[in-house]
Amino acid sequence: MRSSHSLDRIATTFDDDRLVADAGLLLPATLAQHLGLRELVDEHLDLGAAPGRANVGDKVLTLIGSALAGGDTIDDANALRAGDTDRVLGFTVKAASTLGTFLRSFRWGHVRQLDRVSREFLARAWAAGAGPGDAPFTIDLDSTICETYGLAKEGALHHGYTHVRGYHPLLAVAAGTGDVLMARLREGRANTVRGAAHFLRETIGRVRRAGASGELTMRADSGFYAAEVVAVCRAMDVRFSITLRQHGGMRARIEAIPDDAWTPIPYWIDGGADVAEISYTPFADRKDATPVRLIVRRVRPTPGSQLAAFVLYDYHAFITDRDGETVSLEADHRRHAEIENAIRDLKYGMGLNHLPSGKFAANGAWLAVQVMAHNLARWTARLGLGAGIVTTKTLRRRLFTIVGRLTRSARRTTLHFPAGWPWEAEFAAALARFRAIPLLA
Repeated sequence: MRSSHSLDRIATTFDDDRLVADAGLLLPATLAQHLGLRELVDEHLDLGAAPGRANVGDKVLTLIGSALAGGDTIDDANALRAGDTDRVLGFTVKAASTLGTFLRSFRWGHVRQLDRVSREFLARAWAAGAGPGDAPFTIDLDSTICETYGLAKEGALHHGYTHVRGYHPLLAVAAGTGDVLMARLREGRANTVRGAAHFLRETIGRVRRAGASGELTMRADSGFYAAEVVAVCRAMDVRFSITLRQHGGMRARIEAIPDDAWTPIPYWIDGGADVAEISYTPFADRKDATPVRLIVRRVRPTPGSQLAAFVLYDYHAFITDRDGETVSLEADHRRHAEIENAIRDLKYGMGLNHLPSGKFAANGAWLAVQVMAHNLARWTARLGLGAGIVTTKTLRRRLFTIVGRLTRSARRTTLHFPAGWPWEAEFAAALARFRAIPLLA
């Protein structure tokens, strides 16, 4: 016998104009409004006579709101047009077809204008309390492959060094917070270090202008082991920590380090890892070549592994001009790997895993939008919740996608949320903090 509570007895209808599917977007929308994001877009983004030139602020904010709600395609933005959603966002939500025209109107110069918006947005958020101030600050530099399919995307026609077809953007991320400081789209076959020196110079300038006045350090893997990258760091008074490319001669030099020069470090195998340090002059053929510290970690291969049959140790080395204890610097350099968490959040928390257009510049604009959405989520956690790194997926589940209903009474609009919501207190506290930030325009 069927239960009277069978789900088959529930009727459905899509007829409530007052419902808001992603009502929790009120939080990041309020923060964006108080930081003056729409005004920044309207001021700095000028598409000239292109078809998508009108209302650029509303269009960028629609794409950001869609990304925060989980949209990773242009069409997903239409979900924000359902019910009374636009009333909690503070801008006019644009249709997906309009957004497609808008993105296709971009040329590379317009993408750089959007980069300027991102730069000013970062500076305003940091001034509101999200920045490092005069504390030491580390920039993690990396690149990633954004896989594409088919042959219709400009800049992604050829396979890159990973034998994957796609784009190969550069990324600079703030260590410890996951803020994306800067991003630059490149074609898929671009070498890792291509354009990295200029990108790093621009990133350092952006960080300084945003208010980071403490000592700066740049960490990177071996893909960025290049004289030009080191030269930028030295010219701009930034310490560096870069993984070394190990050619045959360098490996022999590392293996010649005496046993008594190695210091044990904690590892899951007893005596399985040590560090040592020697002096080394990278890029010795250049006039400005200068000796630096070469710090090496050696690790015993896992017992029984294939590698264990061929080598006694696996070596990981990096160059640095930083002061400090060898063991501490080595541990800090390994923390460069945390940039992968930010990249993963950009791809699977936002919409960077899907670059939707056949136009290179349109995809460059899409990348800039995803970066701003990602940062807005990080600042929602840091400024609103007083928390450290919270993934976008967690914020979305707990705060952004709460269903709500708008009511109006006595000239007052109220947004009602489900009773008993587990994160009600956090939501209310964050909203109060954002509303206390002076409105910027």
